[in-house]
Amino acid sequence: MSLEPRQSLFDFSPADEDARKIYTVTALTREIKRILDEAFPAVWVVGEISNARQYSSGHIYFTLKDENAQLSAVIWRGVAQRLKFKLEDGIQVLAFGRVEVYEPRGQYQLIVSRIEPKGYGALQLAFEQLKRRLAAEGLFDAARKKPLPRFPSRIGIVTSPDGAAIRDILNILGRRFPKLYILLRPVRVQGDGAAEEIAQGIRDLNKWGNLDVIIVGRGGGSLEDLWAFNEEIVARAIAKSRIPIISAVGHEIDYTIADFAADRRAATPSEAAEKVVPVLEEVLQQLDAFERRLQLALQAKANDMRQRLERLAQSYGMRLPLDRIMQLQQRLDELQQRLNISALHATEIFARRLNELAGRLASLDPHAVLARGYSITFRTDDGSIIRRSDQIAAGDGITTKLHKGYIESVVSKSLPEREEKRENKR
Repeated sequence: MSLEPRQSLFDFSPADEDARKIYTVTALTREIKRILDEAFPAVWVVGEISNARQYSSGHIYFTLKDENAQLSAVIWRGVAQRLKFKLEDGIQVLAFGRVEVYEPRGQYQLIVSRIEPKGYGALQLAFEQLKRRLAAEGLFDAARKKPLPRFPSRIGIVTSPDGAAIRDILNILGRRFPKLYILLRPVRVQGDGAAEEIAQGIRDLNKWGNLDVIIVGRGGGSLEDLWAFNEEIVARAIAKSRIPIISAVGHEIDYTIADFAADRRAATPSEAAEKVVPVLEEVLQQLDAFERRLQLALQAKANDMRQRLERLAQSYGMRLPLDRIMQLQQRLDELQQRLNISALHATEIFARRLNELAGRLASLDPHAVLARGYSITFRTDDGSIIRRSDQIAAGDGITTKLHKGYIESVVSKSLPEREEKRENKR
C-alpha cells in the first residue's frame, strides 16, 4: 500500500482495506527468513565471544559482539564435537556460517559451520588452554613426578610398530644394555582415535607387565601430526600411571602436553633410550674402579697404622715394654689380614651380584624361553597373542613362533579347559 505525503500510517478509509496486504506474524517472519537466507547464505563474521555456553544436547550458544552491536550465534553438536579449542568469553574469532531467523522468537542468528581464533591457530590455542587448565590442577607439579630407576631390566614402549622411533629405541637399548626385557604396546600415533589408543596402551602396560619404566612417544612431525599427544586423555593416563613414564615426542623443539605430564621428557626417542639405561660397559668399569679404590684405601690405612706403631715403638715410653709392642704388631698383622679378607670378600660379593644380574637378564630373554621348547601363538589376521581358547574359533588362522621359524595353522576345534581335560582322559 502506498501512502500519500504527510498521510498518517493509520489514516486510511474503509475503501482502502481490500487493497492492504496483511501478514501474519509467522508469514512475515518466514518472509524475513527467506530474504536473509538468500542475502546471506555464507558469510564470515569477526567479533568477540560473549556468554558462551554448551548445553547437554551438545549445542553451543554464544554472542558475537563488537563495540557497537551484537549477534546471536549457535554451533550445532556435530560441528562442536570437532572443535579443537574451547570457546571462552573474550576470545576474538572469525566465524563462518549462514544467517537465519529463529522463528519462535523472531530473532536472527548466525549458524556457525566453521570458527577459528583471530590471529591465532586453533590447535595452538587449544594447546595453551589445556596446558593452563591441567597446570592449575597440579598435573604438571614436580612433586608428583616419579624418579626413574637406575638399572631397569623391564621396559615398556607405547608407540607405532612401523615408525622410525621404535627402531631407534631398540637399537640404542640393545647397544647400551643388552638382554633387557622389552614389551611393545603397538598403537597409532596420529589421526582420529590415536589419542584413545595411546591412553589405553599406557593403561594396558600398567595392568599387564611388571615393568620398571615406560617410554611413550613417536618421531617428529607437524603440530597436527603430534596432536594425539596433546589430548587430555593421554595426559591423564600418563599422570595416573604407577610406572614412571618418559615422554619422547618429536624433535628437540617439539613440546607436547604429554611432555609436561610425564615424569621425564626426552627431546627425541633416541634420547629417551639413552636416559632410561646406562652403558653396561661403563657400569662394569665403574665397579672395577671402585674395587681398586677400596683396595688402595685399605692398604693406605694399614700402612698409616704401621707407621704410627713404628713411631710409638721408637719413642722413649715404648722402648721397655717390648712385649706390648710385639702384641700391637701382631694385632696390626691380624687387622691387615682381616682388611685384605674383607676387600676380597667385598670384591667377590660385587662379582656374584653382577653375575646374578646377568643371569636374571639372560633368563628374561624371550628367545631363551623359546629355546627351551616353548612357543608363542598369534592370530594370523591381527597378530594378537592367544592366551585362552575362547580367543579363537574353528576356521581361524593362527601362527606359532618357535625358537627357529614359524608354523601357520588353521584351527579345527577350540576347547575350553574342562573339555580339554575330558578329551585327554579319553
